[in-house]
Amino acid sequence: MFPGDSTSGTSPQYCGKTSRRGSNGNANKLSSADKAAHNWYRFVLSFPPHLVRDYVEEFGLNSTHTVLDPFCGTGTTIVECKKLGIPSIGIEASSLAHFAGQVKIDWSIDPDELLKQSYGIAEAALTQLERDGIVDNPVFIQEYLPQAQLRRLEPEIEKLLLTNSLSPLPLHKVLILRECIENHRNTRYFNHQLLAFGNALTFSISNLHFGPEVGVGTLKTDTPVVEAWLDNIRQIARDLRQFRLHNETPAIIYHADSREISDFIEPRSINAVFTSPPYPNEKDYTRTTRLEAVMLGFINNKKELQTLKRSLLRSNTRGVYKGDDDDDWVANFPEIQNIAEMIEARRIELGKTSGFERLYARVTKLYFGGMARHLANLRPLLVPGAQLGYVVGDQASYLRVMIRTGQILADIAASLGYEVIGTDLFRTRLATATKEQLREEVLLLRWRGN
Repeated sequence: MFPGDSTSGTSPQYCGKTSRRGSNGNANKLSSADKAAHNWYRFVLSFPPHLVRDYVEEFGLNSTHTVLDPFCGTGTTIVECKKLGIPSIGIEASSLAHFAGQVKIDWSIDPDELLKQSYGIAEAALTQLERDGIVDNPVFIQEYLPQAQLRRLEPEIEKLLLTNSLSPLPLHKVLILRECIENHRNTRYFNHQLLAFGNALTFSISNLHFGPEVGVGTLKTDTPVVEAWLDNIRQIARDLRQFRLHNETPAIIYHADSREISDFIEPRSINAVFTSPPYPNEKDYTRTTRLEAVMLGFINNKKELQTLKRSLLRSNTRGVYKGDDDDDWVANFPEIQNIAEMIEARRIELGKTSGFERLYARVTKLYFGGMARHLANLRPLLVPGAQLGYVVGDQASYLRVMIRTGQILADIAASLGYEVIGTDLFRTRLATATKEQLREEVLLLRWRGN
């Protein structure tokens, strides 16, 4: 298929629509007008708020409806619905993302008190750095502490991070600032201060770079730490002044597995779903957010990391475990079985023998099985006529075997009683390996209630 084609796939129920989302280059960008609250911390693979607004309008939603995002990440859908005055519920398995989303929808705190307390924390951190002979401004030439005296992470925690995620001197300053923030853990402002710390850490202080995978870029000998954190605090305070009067709109994010959601959401209470689940590829989403998850205390050892991965939809081989059985849900889907067989045949043909490569076929079946399980358990929560939008993308990560994600999910949904309305092309992406254009699209469904 070429970008902008009006149809996709061979299923008679799966018919595409012409894209109405603007130019491909701008489709996924966050506009300046949208930064408030969203930019407190935004996962690098998030979809843009304007996409949520498009479908809120298309679905005809208002304050009498409730929107669900069962793969809500850091809360793009939930934040945008709150801005629009529409009640919403999110589900997120990652403890870090759940925390970020919950903070981003808490507009109840006093921005002036947040600033006042944060300036006090900054002063305490700068005082401690001064005692260490360090000024938090790399413009000035400093006599740094000998490396042996710089604070470091515990070895077990350090092993969880990409090597050189943080340079020694910035890490020393980060640990001092974190300690000063932790001293105010019991205050009303702690969560916002901690999220600002995580955002500054990842996108201003660290050596990480993103795109398309997370990696280590140029090593920073030194960089401002306290001021980078305060910049994020000031942004939160500015946004809170804008949104405090709109805090009454109900919004909540549950820390849970999207495949098992019927226990804590009332039956027939959801009018619409808008979400973007993981795609079947080799992106380890826990690796992308590892630095902030570790430094904010959500992951402290390998066991906790494994526990997190077990709660996630199986979308990459690094999250596959013995005993996983979501593939049972799609055992009778010939198309999925055929794709898995093609991947395995290609692996054998190319002589690929690593443990991860041997799991390519299995994780494909586990992914679609997990999505089938999610869609099945979602049905009791939906009101008759509920409308659903799933932002999904084609993939060719597994030895260049094409996976038309939206088409397959449409067939799964139809088998579970959903009406497949069609798809909207959101944007196209160039596959690195095959140089082929991959579709990213919004799969549109309706639940009739039967």
